[in-house]
Amino acid sequence: MNLEPLIAELELKPPTRAGWRSVRICDLTEDSRTVVPGSLFVARRGLKADGTVFARDAVRAGAVAILTDDGSLSKLESGHDGVPVVLAKDVALASALVAERFFGNPSSKLAAIAVTGTNGKTTTTYLVWQMLNALDVRCGLIGTVVIDDGRSVGPASMTTPPAIELSQSLAAMVEAGCRAVALEASSHALDQRRVDGLALKVGVFTNLTGDHLDYHKTMHAYAAAKARLFGMLPPTGVAIVNADDAAAESMVRGCRAPVRRATLLAGQSVNPAAGAGSPTSAVEIISSTIDGMSLHLTGQWGAVDASVPLIGRYNAMNVLQAVDACDAVSADLLGRRLTSENIVTALKEVSAPPGRLEPARAGGPRSRTTSPVELPRVFVDFAHTDDALRNVLSAVRGVIRPPSKLWVVFGAGGDKDKTKRPRMGAAAAELADHVVITSDNPRTEKPSAIVTEILSGVPAGDRSKVEVQVERGPAIRHAVAAASVHDVIVLAGKGHETEQTLLNEHGKVVTIEFDDRLIASKALSDRKHATQRHAVES
Repeated sequence: MNLEPLIAELELKPPTRAGWRSVRICDLTEDSRTVVPGSLFVARRGLKADGTVFARDAVRAGAVAILTDDGSLSKLESGHDGVPVVLAKDVALASALVAERFFGNPSSKLAAIAVTGTNGKTTTTYLVWQMLNALDVRCGLIGTVVIDDGRSVGPASMTTPPAIELSQSLAAMVEAGCRAVALEASSHALDQRRVDGLALKVGVFTNLTGDHLDYHKTMHAYAAAKARLFGMLPPTGVAIVNADDAAAESMVRGCRAPVRRATLLAGQSVNPAAGAGSPTSAVEIISSTIDGMSLHLTGQWGAVDASVPLIGRYNAMNVLQAVDACDAVSADLLGRRLTSENIVTALKEVSAPPGRLEPARAGGPRSRTTSPVELPRVFVDFAHTDDALRNVLSAVRGVIRPPSKLWVVFGAGGDKDKTKRPRMGAAAAELADHVVITSDNPRTEKPSAIVTEILSGVPAGDRSKVEVQVERGPAIRHAVAAASVHDVIVLAGKGHETEQTLLNEHGKVVTIEFDDRLIASKALSDRKHATQRHAVES
């Protein structure tokens, strides 16, 4: 694509260099190390690096144009080796719009469902992805754990990719025959305009609790970042909000799209916390076990009873909002509204995302064989905020019975929001019978200092149930070895992650291989074999 149509009608200052209109652009990048001949290089300042510093390196590597908000880079237009420089007031927004145009406006060719919220984004998008594919609608996925670009399914590197990578992935989905995409929209991505170039069909708000205040500084700014998603929806779109959350109405204030409000029924016909608008969909938990729950869902599709292999009130809401999102795009994708039969069929195919109350078993995380030796149940979960930890522990607490005890092993990430650490300690002490405080990803912080901040939230009367084991591996092995065969252990914080970032003995930040699921499975296998040896020796 030539440079002129790529930036036409956008609020940009065009280059002054002669011949700029016909400059051929064959690639977009904001990393000078990935520049190829024909690239347009986006030179902008990021949180960790200043791309404007590398603009000249990009030109040497073959960049044929620069997009930036730094007026001093206009000097790169002069001379024989000069290149056109496009100036933007908001380079993040400009790069998102340019990327979507360069890749052929792929989001406009997909039913794009974007989910935001402190917790629940991953599970809700994962459920939408599974449900639509179960209904024979090819759906892509972009999220914290998995990316499905229509060609392959692989691990994700971040919740919401940069704008260029995002549009490129959507283009791959279109080329592969996808008709929809479910994507997580993080508060960072919304604040940094990564999704501003997309044509969205549905926006979903799950909840708002304390997190990421190291970045946003205040809850008001954090909420405002998430609310941006609903300002992007067109009048033909649909907003779906968790009406039980206090921030729901502020999310859709000024939203041009019609709003659907979802609520969790708890013995009454309408939840009193539902806010200004009346709920349009609802879910009721009929029964639960440690392995799943039966739900009654009502909405514009009618009423339906279904079972899912998830537990907890928060997951009931995730299921309801996923069904609502699928219903919101069903007319476009199926030519009709969802039926109760469609919903039952689709929900039969769903499972929780990796690292979301994922069971660890002797013989490997994915083993489905039942051990003849009784062992405690172990679940790995990504809960890394006080609200998420409280939700997960409440869910498990609600389905276990005496003599079972609830264990939790958790820490808090270093170099992140510190305000949630005492709250996490308080939540764990309130809801678990045995608490093991350990490390998460300490990064540049001392693990002992993080543990001290978590402990500050534990009431004095609950200290007797708390143990400290700073190293995470030994902490997991201790819990598995010490728990009763009737007990349930939740390993919280890292979930699907396969690495741990921490300081080594020389004070250098390193990343090592570390997977809660593998360590727990090995600990369970060791306990199983030790029990079998003891039985033989007896």
